[in-house]
Amino acid sequence: MILDDLTQASKYASVHPRFEKAFEYLTTTDFANLKPGKYEIDVTNIYAMVVNDDAVALLDATSEFECHNTYIDIQYVFGGIETIGYKSRPTCIEPRGTYDAKKDVLFFEDAPDFFFKLHPGQFGIYFPEDVHAPMIGEGKIRKVVMKIKAV
Repeated sequence: MILDDLTQASKYASVHPRFEKAFEYLTTTDFANLKPGKYEIDVTNIYAMVVNDDAVALLDATSEFECHNTYIDIQYVFGGIETIGYKSRPTCIEPRGTYDAKKDVLFFEDAPDFFFKLHPGQFGIYFPEDVHAPMIGEGKIRKVVMKIKAV
């Protein structure tokens, strides 16, 4: 997992071959005027999901404690304050069901090891080994979830 401010995005372009294009989209797009929905950036390699939803309570979010196998998430907050729960995937021991390849998601019953906040202008990068519970908070959270094919 990586946490930082979008002004520091250039530091992370070399971490993955598709990150440069993903961060270019994040730094050049006016999300305040973009409708919620899915936006294709690079065929199936990179797409963005603009979210404008109500935050959820802590217990509701941890029921969606998730990780992905195919895509890396870059989640950028541009409105509201989002709290996220985190735990390293190798330390999770209670999967809920099996991996859903179509939705690229595996849920866990484990509790997060810790929580952190993302404020407007900040992002988190969640690799396949990063189990995360997003959208915790109050009021509306406006963010972009960049999905970057891991391999």
